[in-house]
Amino acid sequence: MKALSDYSLEGFQQQIVAWGFKVSHAKPLLRNYYAGAGTVDWPESRTPRGLRDRVQAECGMMASALAARQVAGDGTVKLLLKLADGRTIESVVMPAYQEDRMAGCLSSQVGCALACDFCATAQNGFARNLSAGEMVEQFLHLRGEAKAIGRRLQTVVFMGMGEPLLNLENVLEAVRRMAGGDMGALGWRQVTVSTVGIVPGIDALAAAELNINLAVSLHAPDDATRAKLVPSGRRFGVGEIMAAADRFQAKNNGRPVSIQYCLLQGVNDSPEQARQLAALLAGRRMHVNLLHYNPTGVSLTGRTYEPSPPEAAETFMRELRARRVVAHFRRPRGRDIDAACGQLRRRAASE
Repeated sequence: MKALSDYSLEGFQQQIVAWGFKVSHAKPLLRNYYAGAGTVDWPESRTPRGLRDRVQAECGMMASALAARQVAGDGTVKLLLKLADGRTIESVVMPAYQEDRMAGCLSSQVGCALACDFCATAQNGFARNLSAGEMVEQFLHLRGEAKAIGRRLQTVVFMGMGEPLLNLENVLEAVRRMAGGDMGALGWRQVTVSTVGIVPGIDALAAAELNINLAVSLHAPDDATRAKLVPSGRRFGVGEIMAAADRFQAKNNGRPVSIQYCLLQGVNDSPEQARQLAALLAGRRMHVNLLHYNPTGVSLTGRTYEPSPPEAAETFMRELRARRVVAHFRRPRGRDIDAACGQLRRRAASE
């Protein structure tokens, strides 16, 4: 059975016309479905009874189901969702600075093939890409979580399991459904796609002209260090990645690209590396998100990474700011639950 999340507006219009109903019923029904976080208020949607019966008989509301749910003391909620084929993915929703809003983190793949050495997702390998509908359903689950506590899901970032730019066609379709006014109505500028630096994908994302945001997970200012942490760095060097980020920024009216940098003790957190990062960003209107590392145990290469001590982390940020780099620490979330990407899925699989 095909879920409503699997339909684009055009696809659903074609479906209801094939069933013998007016095309004009498609948009209000789907808008109601998205506003209801994966449910339809049938009287409010003003759907004809015959169409309502047909949809209920031949379409599911959601194809995914909640397999596990964790709530942190800071209000972060992490969901493990079971897909139709039995595989699982993670999604997270976090309280924003505004008391009435929340921010969501979505997965784009089941697992990941990029083998970033400090990432828990990498330890379980790659299974498959997610469909646009499966990404939409994460958005709907998180919108429902926010709605249940009187908040609004304000922003989403594709920064969960997987590399979004290796599943770009489906990511773009999911973004169109979530952000566009015809369906999810989140807003284009409320969406961020994060990448470890897939250069052709960055260019393709820019060419799509969706007016969304880009975040680059850099994690090191030089190719040698980065290649140890992010094996894809052997294919795309730091210089190539930053040039692609420049092109994306130019295509998006100069809107700043975010540079994600996870501080790892004794690996990428020295003052000299901060100065190298500042030199890399000199003349660029970008900002740096410094991330506190959530330990994930023994890595693929047998190493156990640790977060930078507070003193080292503060020194790193001071070095950046002294060189006029806009930098701040991203507020750590969910430390008392399986906070790092892939941890909840890995733990559930071992039970």
